[in-house]
Amino acid sequence: MSAGNWSFLEDDFKRINRQLNVLTRDAVARTTMLVDRNGQMIAFTGEEPKFDTNAFASLSAADFAANDHLASLIGEPEFSSLYHQGEKESMYLADIQKRVILVVLFDQRTTLGLVRLRVKQAVKELNAIFGEIFAEADRAGDGLGLGDGFVSEAADEIDNLFRE
Repeated sequence: MSAGNWSFLEDDFKRINRQLNVLTRDAVARTTMLVDRNGQMIAFTGEEPKFDTNAFASLSAADFAANDHLASLIGEPEFSSLYHQGEKESMYLADIQKRVILVVLFDQRTTLGLVRLRVKQAVKELNAIFGEIFAEADRAGDGLGLGDGFVSEAADEIDNLFRE
């Protein structure tokens, strides 16, 4: 799985999904999603969203970016979480490693207090997982664990295949 300039392996995805499933269940949330700061959907658990997830991911990233600027205007380094309350549906967003946004969609079956409590633990776990993923991507240098030589050689091989 790849997002932005980093990627993760199937085992990482399983660990992430496990955390999302636990959060969705324990917070009594409808849907839990991960979105990268570039506006790409990474994963979701719970009920399948009935809306355009690509647009939602982009808007969630823009929402967090706008709130980062608002925080700086009032002298805060950041807002690590956001809460939007609707009449029937609400959402809670939390920062993961300053590169990923955790989004929890919930309704009146649960409370903001329970969601916040469960998100706090999930953020701790997801920060650890993504910290490892980003550290590996930084060590690899290109986010995919493939050197420039590999990419160049692969492009040459593809060109050779289509010349024949």
